[in-house]
Amino acid sequence: MKSITIQGAKRESVGKKSTKALRDAELVPCVVYGGGEPLNFSTEEKSFKGLVYTPEAHTVELVIDGETIPAVLQDIQFHPISDKILHVDFYQLSDDKPVVMEVPVKITGRSKGVMAGGVLRQSFRKLRVKALPANLPDEVEVDITPLKIGGKVYVGDIKSESFTFMHPDNAVVAAVKMSRTAMKGGAVADDDDEEETAEGDVPATEQENAE
Repeated sequence: MKSITIQGAKRESVGKKSTKALRDAELVPCVVYGGGEPLNFSTEEKSFKGLVYTPEAHTVELVIDGETIPAVLQDIQFHPISDKILHVDFYQLSDDKPVVMEVPVKITGRSKGVMAGGVLRQSFRKLRVKALPANLPDEVEVDITPLKIGGKVYVGDIKSESFTFMHPDNAVVAAVKMSRTAMKGGAVADDDDEEETAEGDVPATEQENAE
């Protein structure tokens, strides 16, 4: 997995007054866990451009007062109105300790159902995986080629020996639904078109063509 570097400085004070002063100076208060005592530091908000505002997943090299700490983003808080970053939590990586993070889903292939007039619905844009740092994938590839109208790809259908999913096996990652065009054309689904929901699902989006 690709890594980006974020430069920071240790925080000597973590009170409300100190935190407000940091934000007024357009700095973001941060903390990194997992290495014994939590380490509080600050960094410029622009440092997160390549980490937060991107569909890709990255690990992080935190360079704090000359010390380099490998980490992953764990939590980020935004201002409800301005959308400015208020606080960021990181977790320190260790070669022998599994870590959980979200990685993007990459849809591949051309679904038979879509070519027959169906509509592809992708329920997850990202999936949470658990793996040793060396085994963290850049993305989870999902081949939709075999899907006919009514077909679905479940988390349990995606196999990997290097990481595990933090979702139930019956969570639907992608499905090909009957479209109005297909219904008018008399296409018949291979199974019923019931909506299946699973913990962690996000609102589905529709694509007329799969890449």
